[in-house]
Amino acid sequence: MAKTGYNIKTIEWQGDEVVMIDQRLLPLKEKYIRHQTWQEVASSIKTMVIRGAPAIGVAAAMGMALAAQQSPAETYAGLKKDLDLAAKGLFETRPTAYNLGWALQQQARIYEKEAEPARIRRLLRQRSQEILEEDISMCVAIGEHGAPLFPDGARILTHCNAGALATGGYGTALGVIRSVFKRDRNIKVYVDETRPFLQGARLTAWELEQEGIPYCLITDNMSGYFFKKGEINAVVVGSDRIAANGDVANKIGTYTVSVLAKAHGVPFYVAAPTSTVDLSLPDGSHIPIEEREPAEVTRFRDCECAAPGTPVCNPAFDVTPHENVTAIITEAGVHREPFAETLAAAKKGS
Repeated sequence: MAKTGYNIKTIEWQGDEVVMIDQRLLPLKEKYIRHQTWQEVASSIKTMVIRGAPAIGVAAAMGMALAAQQSPAETYAGLKKDLDLAAKGLFETRPTAYNLGWALQQQARIYEKEAEPARIRRLLRQRSQEILEEDISMCVAIGEHGAPLFPDGARILTHCNAGALATGGYGTALGVIRSVFKRDRNIKVYVDETRPFLQGARLTAWELEQEGIPYCLITDNMSGYFFKKGEINAVVVGSDRIAANGDVANKIGTYTVSVLAKAHGVPFYVAAPTSTVDLSLPDGSHIPIEEREPAEVTRFRDCECAAPGTPVCNPAFDVTPHENVTAIITEAGVHREPFAETLAAAKKGS
């Protein structure tokens, strides 16, 4: 598995197994986990072996192909029962990421239309590979659409990890940064550490280091300092779900960054594929917010950071209102207000 540039293999088929890099161990250790069952894939999504909405979607699609592969059913009714069970189990792993449900719907269309078990198994495997390849192509397109938005010598803040590790490859927000860097080697990226799971410190900084893109790691509570100094002139983040009106769910802390950007007159861009846009939700208040385990806040790996029994709130995401978003960059182009119209048009054309 290559680890540089947009050739980072977050997830792939190897024979009849789905192989993922264990993102929990980066950047200190590179370990790859092999999956033979959908239950193993579901566990890896839930425990954040793999994370990032597009990557989760790919994993779910591959998990469904594994479910078909592991099912002993010889009849359509038996296979459908096993696939429906797998779809339910995979869907329940991470409620906020819209790409997960989207990928499961893509696979469901196949086994709801086809009736021959061998053909269903073949098509589910084929479609999962297509979703992976489409995701990489969409990320490259997002990067190309977004790059012209940034000034020469841009000083860009990003939050969490929306790079190759969060997608099939190349990345959404980090894909934009990659495309900017191809045009202008004088950029600098400020990387929020992204508490409590430290995706920025562990993953984004690691990806930027691989490619020689200049960056500086800062703690989450330092960004206001750099905004005030005029050190940041653009923000780009990813998204796990975008409502019809342009409200954006992303890693916890994104809303805070958007408020700071707006207060300092700095453009705030969101980069995501159209598969992240959920037109069924009118606004961000309807987006489900995942609450994760308290231990992610009270400890890091083997290090205890708080007294035993400390009460913890640990929402994994927050919602940035569309009023704080300058533009949303998808593979279809750059979308601005009114988002209800521009996102619907992009979704219709995808």
